[in-house]
Amino acid sequence: MFSRKIDNNSELRLIEPRHAEALNALVVNNYEHIREWSAWLTDKERPVERTLEWIGENMKRFGDGDGYEIGIWHKGTIAGQIGYNHFDRENRKTEIGYWLGATFQGKGLITNSCKILIGNAFANLGVNRIEIRCGTENFKSRKIPERLGFKDEGIAREADWLHDRFIDLAVYSMLASEWPGEI
Repeated sequence: MFSRKIDNNSELRLIEPRHAEALNALVVNNYEHIREWSAWLTDKERPVERTLEWIGENMKRFGDGDGYEIGIWHKGTIAGQIGYNHFDRENRKTEIGYWLGATFQGKGLITNSCKILIGNAFANLGVNRIEIRCGTENFKSRKIPERLGFKDEGIAREADWLHDRFIDLAVYSMLASEWPGEI
């Protein structure tokens, strides 16, 4: 099992089928909070079978090295997800995405998890460029790459379809040569 300590109370772990009920409950209980900026969440009454199916697909992507999501646990409870959305091997780049249950915000979980994924991508995965894209009005999410020293590359206009409308995305990047390591 993949596991990496974030701090004394938190860790990153590969999400396995045995976590399906807890993950599904986190998603359902945070439906409005997550859905505000996540196009993938469409069903308020999300069945656990859908989460199990997603976990299987994610484990395959992890095994294939195609990009994957890992769980963020805080004090033994799943708090959210973070991951490499995809790997572009030819151009040696990836994109990091994340979400967190509302009650787990403000604890540094996403910032510290990003540090781990960024360091791993540059040191072990041969990545040269990492992007983080956030809805321009998702100010909490935008603080993460800004706090980590990512460069603001501008706005991708109407770049994502979010439920019933197009939204602009703020595009941030970090190059391997710019990453100072632990911040």
